[in-house]
Amino acid sequence: MLLHIPNVLDSAQVLRMRGALENAEWADGRETVGPQGARVKRNEQLPEASPLRATLGREVLDALARHPLFHAAVLPQRMLPPRFNRYTGGGQYGFHVDGAVMALSEGGQLRTDVSCTLFLSDPQDYDGGELVINDLYGEHEVKLPAGDAIVYPSSSLHRVCPVTRGARIAAFLWAQSLVRDDGQRQLLLELDGAIQRLSRSGADADALLQLTGVYHNLLRRWSEA
Repeated sequence: MLLHIPNVLDSAQVLRMRGALENAEWADGRETVGPQGARVKRNEQLPEASPLRATLGREVLDALARHPLFHAAVLPQRMLPPRFNRYTGGGQYGFHVDGAVMALSEGGQLRTDVSCTLFLSDPQDYDGGELVINDLYGEHEVKLPAGDAIVYPSSSLHRVCPVTRGARIAAFLWAQSLVRDDGQRQLLLELDGAIQRLSRSGADADALLQLTGVYHNLLRRWSEA
């Protein structure tokens, strides 16, 4: 499931984050990937131990937690603290698949079910830099307004096109979902959306109750909590 999550951050939050990141010390992005990824990755990231990364990351997680569409689509069980990257001067990241399992800072591991990129630069501020996601239906180019996010299966082959003008700045993270299967998550999202629309339209209360019960019983059956 490839889904646009609008308005995760408002314009004031984006401006404040961008201001903080303008003066940040960036590190080579290849420090956080293995040998295979390092061959195709050319960008910069906030260092893993950066206090700024921790501060801004908490703000991003709080914003995502408040967003009903993100929660409905991802059904997050655990999420990795966000990282922040910058692409400039031809920087790019060739086709790759995200690692299936990643270490948590407090110990233990997280299975990467869903990848999320939160754009912090507006499309007119840079040329190139499209996130290209390859799935069964072909390649999809994503370049969203600052403050908007895209979520997609972590199993997807994807890349970031070269940035030939300006700077593309974004936050990115991974989530382990309560529901491992992407197709099941999509069905639950569609069912949840239909229930919400029927509720707003004043549909029959007994039918709504029955549909809501179906949603929760499917979530109960498929959840790994």
